[in-house]
Amino acid sequence: MARCLFVPDPRKPDAMFEIQPMNADTYRQQTRRSTVIIALIFLALAMAFSTAAVALFGEPLGDNLRFNVGGVFVAVLVMAVLMRKVFWQQEWMKPAVYSWQLKRSLMSVTNVMHHVTAAEAKGDPVAMKLLRFYHLGLNQMHQLDGNSSDHGQLIREMDRHEERMQALGIDIEQTRLDPAWLEAVKQVRG
Repeated sequence: MARCLFVPDPRKPDAMFEIQPMNADTYRQQTRRSTVIIALIFLALAMAFSTAAVALFGEPLGDNLRFNVGGVFVAVLVMAVLMRKVFWQQEWMKPAVYSWQLKRSLMSVTNVMHHVTAAEAKGDPVAMKLLRFYHLGLNQMHQLDGNSSDHGQLIREMDRHEERMQALGIDIEQTRLDPAWLEAVKQVRG
């Protein structure tokens, strides 16, 4: 059975994000396709709204720049609504939505990283799981984006952390981000 790539929004406190296996080449192909679709729709809307604004309110041989700019601004607003209400749920947008959710999840960990590293240094199991999720997510993000510049450093950190988790008997398969971990790690004191 195929696993769904559309996961809950990690900005919501009760949402639990899960890292899904994904082929990087397929991901890049699909996200390029969705980017082109969005760009073409935006261009068509911007041209249509600008043309309509000039036709309705413009002056023949006059300066109609403000109507053209107004049409583009309306197109931006319409695209924002379309993105959240229509496109976000479309099959062709799932890889881009997944990527956005992965990056949001990683950012939520980055925002408390000073707590995570301090608690992890003390051997706190929640912090260790959170750091493992962060490493796995960052590794996937680098692979999906084709970013290999810091990959060697990340792999070394991941390996050291994995060994430490195994020595403490903590499961290394931490593909889910539990929002409760973010709050719990803030509570760890020295």
